[in-house]
Amino acid sequence: MKTAVKNILMILILMLGITSITQAQGSLCTSEKKNLSIIEPYTIEVTFDKTCHLLFPSVIRYVDLGSNSLVASKADDAGNVLRVKASTRDFEEETNFSVITEDGTFYSFNVFYNSCPIVTNYSLSKNKKNDWKYYSNQVLFEELGKSSPYQVDEIMEDIYNKDKHFIKQIGARKFGIEFLLKGIYINGDKYYFHTQIKNSSFVSFPIDFINFKIVDKKKAKRTVIQEVTKHPIRVYKSIDEVLGKTVSRNVFVLDQFTIADDKVLRIELHEKNGSRLQIVEIKNSDLLKSKLIEQENTEPIKKNGRGSKRFND
Repeated sequence: MKTAVKNILMILILMLGITSITQAQGSLCTSEKKNLSIIEPYTIEVTFDKTCHLLFPSVIRYVDLGSNSLVASKADDAGNVLRVKASTRDFEEETNFSVITEDGTFYSFNVFYNSCPIVTNYSLSKNKKNDWKYYSNQVLFEELGKSSPYQVDEIMEDIYNKDKHFIKQIGARKFGIEFLLKGIYINGDKYYFHTQIKNSSFVSFPIDFINFKIVDKKKAKRTVIQEVTKHPIRVYKSIDEVLGKTVSRNVFVLDQFTIADDKVLRIELHEKNGSRLQIVEIKNSDLLKSKLIEQENTEPIKKNGRGSKRFND
């Protein structure tokens, strides 16, 4: 009899213990769910006979379709325009797709079929950055490290718009072309190089490419030249040509580095189908004079949706 009572008590204790563990796990799961932020999707309608166009404020980097009921592609020569349409007629179930753009924003769309949609063209305005929800959708890219794409883009835009020229006598001038380094800035572990191309001639200057590389200061005869190429991870804008009697500026972002005393950073501006090569050389002492850009607030200010930046002299 005593043995039976003991067994019953043991079973009750085990059941109570399992119930407590289950409740604790349920509470933990509930707590975790509460901490998840929800990205609210847009809703659009597609059809088989018409193409839906979505205009994004930045170049499209990634697209994922929720089902085979949709087909999508980037528009030719327009990296920020996505074409979407139904691949089958009258699909009944709701589907979705997601887009990540070059500025690091994640977009989600719920899609329904409508044989006669009222709207087929959508613009995702850049003013969306004034909305707090925008910042919960930010994606970090591997090449930018801990810096958000939006933060990097904002710094480039700020440098470009302020157009300061605090570096003197670093440039090249020949064949009617002047290639200048106007400033070097640093934020986090990223350099920002502000450059300018001035075409004083009437002959346009088509750009083939611009490269950055670390080379030896002096090239002794019969010495193997060692070069280390530095690839920009972000460029403010694409410039294909500098027309006669015009000026073009740009901002290049590179990972932080230093240069040995016997080497220089060489920036080469190559002309397409021409020989008006421009070369600018930068010493390590020039890099050490980079101006610091402090991002005082990487989160948006509710008033205007932008973090503030301060240039330190």
